Formats: sequence, structure tokens, C-alpha cells
Amino acid sequence: MNVYYSPAYAGSSYAFETTRKSKWVADSLNENPIPNVTLLAPQPLSWEKIALTHDPDYVNAVQTGSPIELAQSQGFTWDPGLWSMVLASNGGAVAAALDAMKSGLAGSLSSGLHHAQRGKGLGYCTFNGLVIAAREVLAAGARSVLILDLDAHCGGGTASMIGDDTRIWQLDVSVDDYDTYESSERSRLHMVNTGDAYLKEIESRLQEIARRGPHFDLCLYNAGMDPFEGCSDGGLAGITKDMLAQREQIVFDWCRHQELPVSFSLAGGYIGEQLDQQGLVDLHRLTLSAAAQSV
Repeated sequence: MNVYYSPAYAGSSYAFETTRKSKWVADSLNENPIPNVTLLAPQPLSWEKIALTHDPDYVNAVQTGSPIELAQSQGFTWDPGLWSMVLASNGGAVAAALDAMKSGLAGSLSSGLHHAQRGKGLGYCTFNGLVIAAREVLAAGARSVLILDLDAHCGGGTASMIGDDTRIWQLDVSVDDYDTYESSERSRLHMVNTGDAYLKEIESRLQEIARRGPHFDLCLYNAGMDPFEGCSDGGLAGITKDMLAQREQIVFDWCRHQELPVSFSLAGGYIGEQLDQQGLVDLHRLTLSAAAQSV
């Protein structure tokens, strides 16, 4: 299983989990490898590729830092490293998606994707690599794509960007109402308020999308670990590490049963009083381990 990563993923000077944890996870894989996982460096996306999905004025702002309010709309202090970082990490999301279309399974250590809107960033997300990747695989011949979003927070940026494209569907199970949106036929948001309902809700909604959706050619899985009860932003009491390990098994088993290629990214996860850096890395390794075991 190929997993895409470049040191440029952590190239911004702004030190925060979203801009640093890909390196932490990559370092952990070098120190303690997971069988069947191979790290590969992706090609960074070009300005032109980004601008197919995002407003060119916004793309220019992220590249140049001007206007500064737009360049920093995701919540990071701008510096020149931000541009190379988001080109690389979104390039990884695209590379993993195209790889999965051929191999059946791939991933990227990218994060900071699903809140970004066409004309601005939001919630630590600069460019929406989920939508960019979906459109790249559609351009490569796919007929329909499912974005499965299990970050703690709602994927309102994604929903706002796929509304007119009937080939892209979104299934979003969230535990925190940040970036909430109204559900539609193809973008379904389901809120969970208690930990004991979390896995049941995911299983139920996966069964539902299998019944009512088309035969998808790819699942883009936004694998957030911020639902964890000890996470400082988004965590829900009762969602344990063991439950998140079960969640990952459910997702990859479902994709295999559906004969559905899957590409994953890391999504949310934040350090706090109840979760240190190693604990966060261990949570994200759950996704990698479950994926590798499904090869």
C-alpha cells in the first residue's frame, strides 16, 4: 500500500498539529514500520490545478501573502512555506486518489482539507484536497466519487463546493457542529451526540449510502481522529481509542465488501491535556494499520 508524504507537508513556519503531524506520523513509520506500508513522495500540484477548484484570487493570495486577510483565512500566520506546503499535501491527496483507482487502496498523510471553500480557507484548511482529488479522478475517467468524512467537525466547505456536481457524493458523520450545513440529496450530514451511538450511526449510514447511491468508483476517506474523547477540539465523551480502531476496520471492510477503491487522508486530531503528541500519532496509525491489513 502506497502512502504519500513529503517533508514539504510540514513546510510552513506556523507550528500547529495540522502543519506538523504528517512529519510525526512519517517519523513513526520510519522508526516502527507498519507492514505493507510504503512511503512515497508525491508531485506537488501546480497553480493551474489548484485554480480549477479554487478561486484564482484566493490561490494568488495563498501564494503571495496578499491580501493578508485572505492568505490567512484558514487561521495560519502566512509565510512563503505555506504555499509549498499546501501544493505538496494536496498533491499527495491527488496522487493517493489516482493510485487507489489503479491499486484499490492508497493514502496520504495530508490533513487540513474539508473546511476550505472555493474562495477562502477556514478551520485550518487552506485548499480542499478532497474536492480537488475527486475532480482529478473524474477527469481521469471515474464516473462517481464518494467523500466519506469522519472528522469530528462538519465538512461544510466540501458541501459548498460539490453542490452542482452530481458525480460527487458526501457522507459526513460528525460529533461537533462546527462548519455545519443543510443536508441535500448528495451531501448528507449526520450528527452524533453520544459516544455509544457513534459506531452504530456510521454502520447504518454506510449501509444506507450503499442502497441509495450509485456504484461509486472511489471512496475518498477523510479519517479524522478528533472524535476521540481526549481530543482538545471536537472530542466526544465515550469515543475511545478502541472504538476508533473498530471504526477504521468498519470503513475498510465496507469498502472491500463494496469492491470500492479507497484513498484516505488523516484529517483532524489535536493535542491537549488528555492527548500528547505520541498519543495523537498512535491514533492516526490506527488508520494506516487497518488499511494495511485490508490489502
